Amino acid sequence: MATDLHELLRTLRVWDPKVTNLPSFDPASAPDAPLPLFTDWFAEAVAAGETEPHTMTLSTSDEEGLPDARIVMLHGTDADGWAFATHATSRKGRELAARPYAALTFYWPVHGRQIRLRGPVTVAPAEEAQTDLHVRSTGALAAALTGRQSEVLGSVEQLARASEEAWDRASREPTSEAPTWTLYRLRPDTVEFFQGDARRRHVRLAYRRETAGRWTRELLWP
Repeated sequence: MATDLHELLRTLRVWDPKVTNLPSFDPASAPDAPLPLFTDWFAEAVAAGETEPHTMTLSTSDEEGLPDARIVMLHGTDADGWAFATHATSRKGRELAARPYAALTFYWPVHGRQIRLRGPVTVAPAEEAQTDLHVRSTGALAAALTGRQSEVLGSVEQLARASEEAWDRASREPTSEAPTWTLYRLRPDTVEFFQGDARRRHVRLAYRRETAGRWTRELLWP
């Protein structure tokens, strides 16, 4: 029997109290810049057992302005921006080369929170990308060495062979370089913090970058 999607949807609930705790959030107590608040919320998500809190949706657009989105991993964040990595030859790499502006979205249902960022994307120096890659797992290096991301794949057997070769090389040569592996940084123009509320009085606090590194803050209707 075919699954009835609509029946399944009716059985689901957002922010079930059994698994979600909605903290109070007073925007008046928020810091002057978004990075400290992001760091606090991230740490709280980790402490609460959020599954893979370091994953985020990266949204880009192609040369024609058509949108695209996928899940990637946060590699770090500081005053220079939020960092992620991929092959420059991948679809997202090509889109970022054509339009170096993107959006990031974090969603942490354990606290009913999401964080949205938009801003220009820059490419880090090649040596930083390789250093970042080499502190990660053997599997991460093997995946980078396999390469050819977003290209048409002839068969699963072809992938298996290339992957085995890459794993072997990554194990034997842990400092192998993946030439197209690229570290990117999104330096946000805007950052929005969303805190869910059980009575749907959600708090939305938006930061907007001004000159000289200063930020303005404003509340948004939910």
